[in-house]
Amino acid sequence: MKITGTELHLLAVFNSVVRNSGISAAQVELGLSQPTISNHITALEERLGVKLCQRGRRGFLLTEKGRIVHEVSQSLLATMAAHESKLAELRGSLVGTIKVAAVDCLVSDPDYRLPEAIRIFAEAAPAVGIDLTVERPQDILSGILHGSFDIGIGGFDNVVSGLDYRTLYHERHALYCGRKHALFDRPDDSLSDSDYAGCAWAHRRYWSRRRQRGWQLSERDAFVQEIEAQMALVLSGAFVGLLPEHAAQRHVDAGRLRRLPYAGPNLDVQIDLVARTGLRPATIELFRENLLALYDVT
Repeated sequence: MKITGTELHLLAVFNSVVRNSGISAAQVELGLSQPTISNHITALEERLGVKLCQRGRRGFLLTEKGRIVHEVSQSLLATMAAHESKLAELRGSLVGTIKVAAVDCLVSDPDYRLPEAIRIFAEAAPAVGIDLTVERPQDILSGILHGSFDIGIGGFDNVVSGLDYRTLYHERHALYCGRKHALFDRPDDSLSDSDYAGCAWAHRRYWSRRRQRGWQLSERDAFVQEIEAQMALVLSGAFVGLLPEHAAQRHVDAGRLRRLPYAGPNLDVQIDLVARTGLRPATIELFRENLLALYDVT
């Protein structure tokens, strides 16, 4: 199949629909009506000769061949964007879009300098768009490898080959329980590790087995993908959990959470800046350099 501008446009529409998990959700991003988007996908299916997805009242679902086409489209569109940036650099201008993905629940951390880095970058490269999203750690690493993201920021327990990691700072954690929990009113000197071991814990599913080995897991423990979900479980009073101090503090001040006197392992998370290894476009390098300079990291 020969790929022309028409095919690239259809692939971009399909990529947006998959990324937004459906046609209706992709409308705002694409600025197209649902019938037009549906017609674009039908046209792409006819050009490829394969069924890409099921769509209708039962929702949106990729076929196996549709999944493969989506992977190809991601790689193709990312490569096109990178080459566009390189060609723009020949004219001495910085244009295009830089795609940044960060983990959730960082903005309340006073050590989080991303907003400042964005301001500096926007002043230095006003023609470059900034696409900032909040994603799960594993999705950020996978996205950088496959070209969906240029920059990743967060705590990553797993080191992936082909990616460059630079440590920015360490996010402090502590053990907390909610106001309705049995330990909430217990005096500090009456609490020990055995009391915590007997509780149901709320864990983050993406934490590595190495980190999880620091605790005694039980069938009553809950596992979540986002810190906000973990916070809700701890606030319920049914679980204890290791939470970022900066995120928990407002609930402590309001009397909804208690910081427990726990000195166990894994009480901080290393926050890294991640990008692909090798030569990177000037826009990505400028953004990285601005953020690293704010932390005095070379």
